Amino acid sequence: MENTQGSLKKKSVAAVIWSGADLFMRQGFQFVVAVILARLLSPEEFGTIALLYLFTGIASTFVDSGFSAALIQKKDISLVDESTVFWFNLLMGTIMTVALWAAAPWIASFYELPELVDLTRALAFILIINALGSVHNTMFSKNLNFKPIMKIGAVASLSSGLLAIYLAKEGYGVWALAMQALLMSSVTTLLLWWMSAWRPKWVFSVDSVQKLFGFGGYLMAAGLLDAAYNRMYTVLIGKLYGVGELGFYDRANNTKQIPVNLLSGVLSRVAFPIFSAVNDDKEKLYKGVQLAVKGLVLINTPIMLGMLVTADNLVVVLFGEKWLPSVPLLQVLCLAGVFWPLQVINLNVLKAQGYSHLFFRLEVIKKVGGTVFLLVGVIYFGVIGLAWSQVAFSVVAFFINAFYTGRYLNYGALKQMKDFISVLIISGFMAGIVLFTGEYIEGSAFFMLVQQVLIGACSYILFCVVFRVNAYLALLQLLRRR
Repeated sequence: MENTQGSLKKKSVAAVIWSGADLFMRQGFQFVVAVILARLLSPEEFGTIALLYLFTGIASTFVDSGFSAALIQKKDISLVDESTVFWFNLLMGTIMTVALWAAAPWIASFYELPELVDLTRALAFILIINALGSVHNTMFSKNLNFKPIMKIGAVASLSSGLLAIYLAKEGYGVWALAMQALLMSSVTTLLLWWMSAWRPKWVFSVDSVQKLFGFGGYLMAAGLLDAAYNRMYTVLIGKLYGVGELGFYDRANNTKQIPVNLLSGVLSRVAFPIFSAVNDDKEKLYKGVQLAVKGLVLINTPIMLGMLVTADNLVVVLFGEKWLPSVPLLQVLCLAGVFWPLQVINLNVLKAQGYSHLFFRLEVIKKVGGTVFLLVGVIYFGVIGLAWSQVAFSVVAFFINAFYTGRYLNYGALKQMKDFISVLIISGFMAGIVLFTGEYIEGSAFFMLVQQVLIGACSYILFCVVFRVNAYLALLQLLRRR
């Protein structure tokens, strides 16, 4: 038993390292490319490609149908089950590609943009391409083997990014972004097949579909709600305010999501398999969730509040002055980003314990409420109102998700807040210091940003040491054990 626990512990540590390296490199490459493309392309061109996010997001959820999560959560998985998922995903990928191809003229007519016909049909092929490699990727994740995924992500991100930059320089406009997405998917799938020994059998089991869909079906339904809600802004802003405003909002949202995706991405990849492996040991699961909450808040909160108070200089330095209208949006969205990783933690607890039906019901409740926030915000207060609706949604969603973590694991919202309230307070003080000192710093936007980052980092670490913040001490203790 001790050997098994030690093996899981080693694999968990390695998984965090390699998964973190993968996301850091992948998002690092993509971020650098995004900075360059933002200077080569217009907000309208970014807004045009964003119009299709809702349709491709919903189609992608249908392709997977929650089976990837079911393969990870279930312990008694056979090659027949895995092969069945592969062929099912490929079938759904083909169906969704044909559906998007056929719907392309309607989408273009809805937005009154004829160029969306060819763009939609080109991006539709991503669904088939991703379906071909989905099980390979899932098996790497189930086994906590993220080293190959890191290598694949680095190569795919770099090659697709270089192509996008070249096409943007040559004047291909929005097609530079479309080809970037296509090449990213193609390279990823090819390398997954090359680096993975897994191969599907020529078998399809209805029993496997029924067994896995009992868990994955709820996750698919929840995924559809999530994709529709998270990308609904593209329809509302694009239709009501135009692709230029959508480009500014999408730029602000993507900038906020860089650190959030890095942290929550590592957590989603690693925590779900680990939580699933120990889902019958409540004490271990409790300690793992508590450590995840403390660690994520310790890192994410100062980053979000730091971005909020440095947003004007940050946008100018990274993307140029033409993107300044996105600054107020970025500042508001950073407030929503504070609570986002906490949602991921609590939802992974439910999934790991097999409560996919409850997971779905929670998504229905949250998304209905979130849609009301969103519609009221965008209709009565414009694009900035939509951003504030995300803040309201993130707070409400945290309390809803944490309620059931409290019921099943005795670690609800109040206990979680007790573990991270000190971090919120000192992060607020840090942000106040950065904002105050920024009034007295002169020079270029780059010089001011560097000074603000240094002041913020030093003051935050000093606060953690002086006030012996619980999350900071827990992280130090964990690092010493390593």
